[in-house]
Amino acid sequence: MAEPDIISLGCRLNIAESETIRALVGGRDMVVVNSCAVTNGAVRETRSAIRRARRDRPGAQIVVTGCAAQIDPQGFAAMPEVDRVIGNAEKLLPAAWLAEDAIVVGDIMQVRETAPHLAAAFTSHARAFVEVQNGCDHRCTFCAIPFGRGNSRSVPAGAVIDRIRTLVESGHREVVLTGVDLTSYGPDLPGAPSLGMLVERILRHVPDLERLRLSSLDSIEIDDRLFDLLTGEPRMMPHVHLSLQAGDDMILKRMKRRHSRAESVSVVERLKAARPDIAIGADLIAGFPTETEAMFRNTLALIDDCDVVHAHIFPYSPREGTPAARMPQVEPEVRKRRAALLRETGAARRTAWLQGFVGTVQPTLVERPGDRGHCPAFAEVRWPLLAQRDIGAVASILITGVTANTLTGTPA
Repeated sequence: MAEPDIISLGCRLNIAESETIRALVGGRDMVVVNSCAVTNGAVRETRSAIRRARRDRPGAQIVVTGCAAQIDPQGFAAMPEVDRVIGNAEKLLPAAWLAEDAIVVGDIMQVRETAPHLAAAFTSHARAFVEVQNGCDHRCTFCAIPFGRGNSRSVPAGAVIDRIRTLVESGHREVVLTGVDLTSYGPDLPGAPSLGMLVERILRHVPDLERLRLSSLDSIEIDDRLFDLLTGEPRMMPHVHLSLQAGDDMILKRMKRRHSRAESVSVVERLKAARPDIAIGADLIAGFPTETEAMFRNTLALIDDCDVVHAHIFPYSPREGTPAARMPQVEPEVRKRRAALLRETGAARRTAWLQGFVGTVQPTLVERPGDRGHCPAFAEVRWPLLAQRDIGAVASILITGVTANTLTGTPA
């Protein structure tokens, strides 16, 4: 019998949940598209993946789930290639995969709990992704994701620790904590623990965990406990990805973000002062409604001011039903040009940063197909296939050069 294909689009949380789906649908002739709705482009990519899946697996059942399916179940159910649509909460429940209804999508806003729904191991990833939080209580004016994920809810620390311990025992040496709004972890749990408190407990109770990473953080919610762990705990990888979005105060206000430009710069300066090797990543949006050329230049300058070496750039995408979609829009060609300039500036800074690794030895997590991986600062590293290492191992790689925005080296 054909094995199911799981196509995971978008965030690391989807990657984590896709492994649970893989376990739930094992042994079926099925393609599951775990969709993303962060931009209109992500929705288009979902539709393209569905059509491609039908061409590649003509006899398989095509099931669509994820944020795009949660937000627009009827639209995806109407696609001739689609057999079933399953909601974001339901996709982690065995009963939803046994049901015969064409659409199994509930009211995500009524979901009050979440859990670390994860397989015992990750079949296609060297690192394991552990969901500790889901949903979002904030309402940034550009974002439709709360309507796909619901309100913020957290996983109790004990369940998280048990899951990570199982993953480590199965051979995983690196774990990534994921969530929709990760730094909002805890207020809904007894005692209102913080994300920093959760990380402390993980490191204390799973001493064999070698490497721990966090997915995207809201800079304004990095408290002293979390800051000290990010900068002083050697098992925390020196890589922080911040949800900055813009570098102009007026645009940040119109986005309904809770931080200022000065606060973004300050938190990065503090991080770099305490741990100079820490690598900064950031999400930045180009061409947000009402953005003038001067406002854009403030965002462009943020790449240098915050030493962003992992820049995730998005041209603004108006999402139906969001406040920003009703604001005066920047012309699409201007958005595209500004996004290109942000990417160009980010790439230049990244290349200069990568050059600084030449001559160093980097402990690198080996990933598929065994001749590449990521070092602690999350730079990609590649080495000759003849020096292949076991997937999931941590190999010492002497960095000898930079090629195509990637470090190259040889086993030390």
